[in-house]
This record gives sequence, structure tokens and C-alpha cells, in this order.
Amino acid sequence: MRLLFLGDVVGKSGRVAVTERLPGLVSDLKLDCVVINGENAAHGFGITEAIYQDLLDAGCDCVTLGNHSWDQREALVFIDRAPRLVRPANYPPGTPGRGAALIEAKNGAQVLVINVMGRLFMDPLDDPFVAVEREIEAAPLGRVADAIVVDVHAEATSEKNAFGHIFDGRVSLVVGTHTHIPTSDHRVLSGGTAYQTDIGMCGDYDSVIGMDKTEPLRRMREKTPGGKLEPAGGEGTLSGIVVEIGANGLATSAKALRVGGVLEQTP
Repeated sequence: MRLLFLGDVVGKSGRVAVTERLPGLVSDLKLDCVVINGENAAHGFGITEAIYQDLLDAGCDCVTLGNHSWDQREALVFIDRAPRLVRPANYPPGTPGRGAALIEAKNGAQVLVINVMGRLFMDPLDDPFVAVEREIEAAPLGRVADAIVVDVHAEATSEKNAFGHIFDGRVSLVVGTHTHIPTSDHRVLSGGTAYQTDIGMCGDYDSVIGMDKTEPLRRMREKTPGGKLEPAGGEGTLSGIVVEIGANGLATSAKALRVGGVLEQTP
């Protein structure tokens, strides 16, 4: 199985990059499954039902979220009728939606997608490690799920690094999202789990983590209230990771993907 995970889609630049480029990548790379973090897709903050559907129509099989899950209030309602939309599993009991989804990939495989939010320098939610344990116990790799993907939406590199080692050999991929800056540590860990601390974003990198530079730079220099943050509007880069997954559900290779925009392109 060949799986692509794309980083946080930020605003229109990120959405256009996905809708214009993903169909071709699905065909050219012979992708069996595509997962995208969509928590910044609606003008940089949250996601709408229309955007969720646009991502699916472009070839995405599952959309994950994070700390901006509810910035668009409609998400509190439509998430319950969106079976391929996954919010952090460590939100408190009673939160709308689901923290994991067992989806059918393009090749018929069963892929368990889990989303959790870190707790270092983030909202103090329930224990994310316990949440992942709970979800993989309910759909174990090789017995229920043909592949398991864990999106760790977190600030601290140490916390995401720990996730990779703790679940190495028990899931197919542990990938970090949230910081919007891709790290260069993509690899297959010793137990067979593909890992990358952060896969970056799908958006305009001539920006401050996807936002037009003017207001963030002013805020950092002047430390006074000002205008709203607006997504940068230049050409977006698709940033993600492509993972080959064997018959046992573990990874055999992990390669970075960067297409379009100002970053160095991958082969």
C-alpha cells in the first residue's frame, strides 16, 4: 500500500494546491490512501463542510483536525455526518465527532486514522498516549486494520518524537502536524513505523507559517493590538510524506514530498 499524508492546509493557497495537484499525484504515484490535516483550511482557521467535501473530491480519503477544530462553528454540527473527518481523540468525553476512523482505502484496505493533540504548550486535554492506546486496541494492526496512521498535532518536537518511539512497531505511520514547518527527519524507525516530526503545511511558504507577513511581523516588533491575521495568497506548496506499507501493516520506506511554491521540490 502507498499512502500520502499532507500537512495542514492553510487558506485558499493550500486548498488550491490540493485541488489542482492532488488528483495528478494520486494517479502518478499510484496512491492507495491520502490523509490530509485540514484544520486551517477555512481562511486559516478551522474547516467548513464545503471545504471538507472539496478535499474528498480531490482524492483525499480522510481529513484530520487539531486545535482549530471548532473555529468554524458549523464544524460542531456537520462533523457527526462526516465519517471521514477526525478530530483529536483526547478531547473530553461528549465532544462532537470521532477521534479515529476506520476507512476503506482506494485499494479496499482498511486504514485506521487516529488524531490526537499534544499537551506541551497546547491546551491541557486528556492523555494523548492513552487515547492512541485505546484506539489501536479497538482495531489492532494486522487483525482489524491493514494500516494505522497517527496524526500527532503538537507543538513540542520532543512530545512528537516520544510518540514515534512509543508506538514503533504497532502502527504504520506516526506523523507530526501543527507547526507548519517541515522537518528533515523522515525515516522508518527500527520497529517498522514510518515517522516525521512535522510534515509542514500545504500553503504559501513566503509567509509566517502560512499567514501574510505584514501583521505577524508588526505584532512581533511592536507588541500592540492590530489587524486580523490573513492567510498568505501566493502559490502554495504541497508538503507531506509518502509511505510504502507492507502486507504486515508496517512501513518499508518513507519519503518527503514537496510540490510547488518556493520550497525545494522533491524528485
